[in-house]
Amino acid sequence: MRLEDEIKQKEFKNEFQKTGVNIIFTFNWLDARTRSFLKNYDLTPQQYNILRILRGQYPNPSTINLLKERMLDKMSDASRLVERLRVKELLERTPSSEDRRSVNILISQRGLDLLADIDKNFHEYEKVFNSLTIEDATILNKLLDKLRD
Repeated sequence: MRLEDEIKQKEFKNEFQKTGVNIIFTFNWLDARTRSFLKNYDLTPQQYNILRILRGQYPNPSTINLLKERMLDKMSDASRLVERLRVKELLERTPSSEDRRSVNILISQRGLDLLADIDKNFHEYEKVFNSLTIEDATILNKLLDKLRD
């Protein structure tokens, strides 16, 4: 559906203004669908992001700073997210033997199993992109990369 119809706005000042509004609107639309999908696994998008980073590092441990650097949502409190995931037994925190001020964070087997389960069902989430072809997605990715340059 067209942005104008979605937000009941007939016109924009120019195409750049429309692009900005469209990106924000689309982010919120996609975020709602992401949250709905991950709710089935009792995870937030930020927690899911942390687990994916940890799986990428596995079997090597990570630090809070590494997680902060790699997180998609830079405004998230990585320490609080790690603690919530530890309580769910999806990761383990151990003091660093090299730096007493740091902790090593390692995804647990339970966390790996949860991600494997999500991976099996991820095609359900990806249906949000069904209106795009591979070529469309490639072009969109290039345009979004260009915008951030």
